[in-house]
Amino acid sequence: MWILFAFGSAVFAGLTAIMAKLGIHNVDSNLATAIRTIVVLVFSCLMVFIVGSQETIHDIDSKALLFLVLSGIATGASWLCYFKALQIGVVNKVAPIDRSSVILTIILAIIFLNEAVTLSKIAGVVVIGFGTFLMTYTRQISEKQTIGRQWLVYAILSAVFASLTSILAKVGIQGVESNLGTAIRTVVVLIMAWMMVYIVKKQGEIRHIDNKSWAFICLSGIATGASWLCFYRALQTGPASVVVPIDKLSIVFTVAFSFFILKEKLTRRSFTGLVLIVAGTLVLLV
Repeated sequence: MWILFAFGSAVFAGLTAIMAKLGIHNVDSNLATAIRTIVVLVFSCLMVFIVGSQETIHDIDSKALLFLVLSGIATGASWLCYFKALQIGVVNKVAPIDRSSVILTIILAIIFLNEAVTLSKIAGVVVIGFGTFLMTYTRQISEKQTIGRQWLVYAILSAVFASLTSILAKVGIQGVESNLGTAIRTVVVLIMAWMMVYIVKKQGEIRHIDNKSWAFICLSGIATGASWLCFYRALQTGPASVVVPIDKLSIVFTVAFSFFILKEKLTRRSFTGLVLIVAGTLVLLV
């Protein structure tokens, strides 16, 4: 049964980007991120009460809390950039760049966490990097497409902040139950997201969001929460060495959903890149 939950985690993670893309079509990306974070926070709190870790919140020391907050800020920045990239770009190009955050995460872990450099890590980084290049590279350089390349900047920033999230969370999560740590970070993300909404003065637009956009934005948050719940359930009874790789393959579902639901084309070059990203991920997890 655990393997079904593991695949469920990957499927829901893949659906997150698709639902968000559909939901933010006519909605400011900052406002959409703030709304969906409310849904994600509900799921985060649900997981905390499921495992009963709410009683340990008083045991969190100041250092752990600081790094959890910093991790939450990095997560918020990553989400804001990611959904902005999704709004103006295409899913099967944005997702691979966001997924490539694992490259920078490994580099930062080696520098700041003194993690060992292995041949498998080097090989995985190179393969993922080349695969990402194949999926995102295009020779078309018209003025319209150059302007449209703003999504690339946001996608890269999303990956950078995502990698910082992992490093900061690694330090902050020491001695803290993981679900409780996730809930604390999500609270920070929620505050940050709504601050951005008020900074750009988009709070008034909430009255103009149509029912379809509301539905898909909420579904995106539900998909994220469902992915977390499935992942946790799979880890309860299944081996982490198998559950984690399956969850990391969510990019396959993201690209597949973008092809069938959003009708985004997948060229031979992009398909080759996808295969390389998957292969590189598996190499890292060996």
